[in-house]
Amino acid sequence: MYKLGWFSTGNDEAARELLRTVKNNIDQGEINAEIAFVFSNREPGELEQSDCFFKQVTDYNIPLVYFSYQKFKAGKGASVVEETASLPLWRLDYDREVMKRLQKFDPDLCVLAGYMLIIGSEMCQRYNMINLHPAAPGGPVGTWQEVIWQLIGNKAKEAGVMMHLVTPELDKGPPVTYCTFPIEGKVFDKYWSEIENIPFSDMKKRNSENNSLFKLIRYYGLAREFPLIVFTLKAFSRCKIMITEDKRIINSEGEPICGYNLTDEINKLVKEI
Repeated sequence: MYKLGWFSTGNDEAARELLRTVKNNIDQGEINAEIAFVFSNREPGELEQSDCFFKQVTDYNIPLVYFSYQKFKAGKGASVVEETASLPLWRLDYDREVMKRLQKFDPDLCVLAGYMLIIGSEMCQRYNMINLHPAAPGGPVGTWQEVIWQLIGNKAKEAGVMMHLVTPELDKGPPVTYCTFPIEGKVFDKYWSEIENIPFSDMKKRNSENNSLFKLIRYYGLAREFPLIVFTLKAFSRCKIMITEDKRIINSEGEPICGYNLTDEINKLVKEI
């Protein structure tokens, strides 16, 4: 049986819904795999939303492993400031401790779905890891909130969602699968016109995540995250997509993959507003 490792901070309802969607598709036989463990960089009592996520995991009888990065960082002390590459040394030490806690598991693929830490080089090398990111290849990096604000600030015409190979460079790993969608025309133009004469800095400060255009882009993107992750994990579990020892993405014929564009397939499954 193909074994998945699931990494999530468990920040919100979306994190729980992603896990629920994948678990349901496994139970229905669409994804030929099992979730071997769920790992979180928080621990019980740190955040109410994460606690809800932990309850969901235990209700599914999936092994749960947690290790607070905040407490680990505090224990290292403020004097630890030296950096290697783009990560402080405490972060690399944290990853090593995580790998110790996961050493009894042997996942074929690890999935980052709302995991709010950059993965260091040692862990990237140790595991085959893919990340769900709310932008198309070459698009903005960062959290989904940061991505949307960059799209608005750049007056982008298109947004997207992708799953990509995890590398130490934030959200820059080679794409595995992706889809795109326009954020102009239809209902979007109305909300673009509403903010046309508002300075971007003022709009972001005043409205935060209550901005109507912000919420609409999030709605369209989130609706595509679920089918994209199912398509991707289904392909991995049936060996239609594989990751080689030297971290190349290939298909079942051994040919390199530069990212499958699943826009048409995803659009057939998404109901718009």
